[in-house]
Amino acid sequence: MHGYTQDKDAYLKRMRRIEGQVRGIAKMIENDEYCIDVLTQVSAATKALEAVALGLLDEHLRHCVTQAAAEGGAVADHKVAEASAAIARLVKS
Repeated sequence: MHGYTQDKDAYLKRMRRIEGQVRGIAKMIENDEYCIDVLTQVSAATKALEAVALGLLDEHLRHCVTQAAAEGGAVADHKVAEASAAIARLVKS
């Protein structure tokens, strides 16, 4: 079981909302809407995706990494490295 399983429905609801935002952005481009308005919506969708990513990262740290740390050894080292890499990807994006 993954750390986010308890909140799976909430994450899916947020992702569906983001999906709707992205479809709305495509429609704005189709309709030749003002570029600043499109950029504002792109920024909002990006922030929404970042919020989901941070929530998933938090769940991963609280569940997967904590459990692995309790076990110790190579499994713990791997989970910490995995979390560090995920954080690095989020920071670069």
